[in-house]
Amino acid sequence: MTDDNKNKEEASYEIREYHTRSSGIFLKVKNFLHKSKSQYQEIEVIENEYFGKALLLDGLIQTTEKDEYFYHEMLAHPALITHPFPQNILVIGGGDGGLLKEVLPYSIKYACLVEIDREVIEVSQKYFPWLKPCLRDQRTELIFSDGREFIEKTTKKFDIVFIDSSDPVGPSANLHESDFYEKIKKCLSPGGIVVAQVGSPFYKAESIYEKNDFLMKLFKMVCFYVSPVPTYPGGYWCFVFLSDEIKPFDIKRNPPKELKYFNLHIHRAAFSLPNFLRDKLESQDLLD
Repeated sequence: MTDDNKNKEEASYEIREYHTRSSGIFLKVKNFLHKSKSQYQEIEVIENEYFGKALLLDGLIQTTEKDEYFYHEMLAHPALITHPFPQNILVIGGGDGGLLKEVLPYSIKYACLVEIDREVIEVSQKYFPWLKPCLRDQRTELIFSDGREFIEKTTKKFDIVFIDSSDPVGPSANLHESDFYEKIKKCLSPGGIVVAQVGSPFYKAESIYEKNDFLMKLFKMVCFYVSPVPTYPGGYWCFVFLSDEIKPFDIKRNPPKELKYFNLHIHRAAFSLPNFLRDKLESQDLLD
């Protein structure tokens, strides 16, 4: 076998996600576990020697067994430790169940998971062991619906709303728009919190600045924070904490002890933004 043929064969056993036209991340595939096309997107599950099982939607890495805790813990716990009495929780997106598993250890009454793609839930139940017990929990309700449509129709009020969306393309595109956040705010209980992932501060800084502009008109507290996520673009991710009453440093309770990444020191440090973000965001500066 020639070197060229060998290289082609090896490349066929890699998943490549491009973040620019000339750079990105690759995962060498140990096993192809699942590939299908749902009504909304292409769904793949592969196994990598280092990261374990990985879920991809339309070729983009959503979660891996090895590093999911960075993202899910940082999305969940800043709000859950600061809300005075979180009882009713809404998760929009997050069909892999990683965020839901972070929510349920708290003394909540109700967790509603709204996922547009039934097949994502079915595939995740098969390949990611944390989802099944979350869905069996009596406090959990699973609703298959577009997140925007659910928000427009629901009469329920929520203490915390988590927006665990994928990139602003395809079925998640409308979860990144100003009027969607306006509708979410109407679903909040008094003193409610919204937390959303807002993308890579390295590759998608401009979209973060645009979000900041309209969020500042909707919420009194607009607090961006950051965390490493090894398999996401740039290995560095941005989130936003939104509220009219709750400040993210007003801690009400300790996080669960078994967490792998998040703790109170990480919580405070995460809101300390690098200069290239801080200089362009008019969000609440918690350190001034």
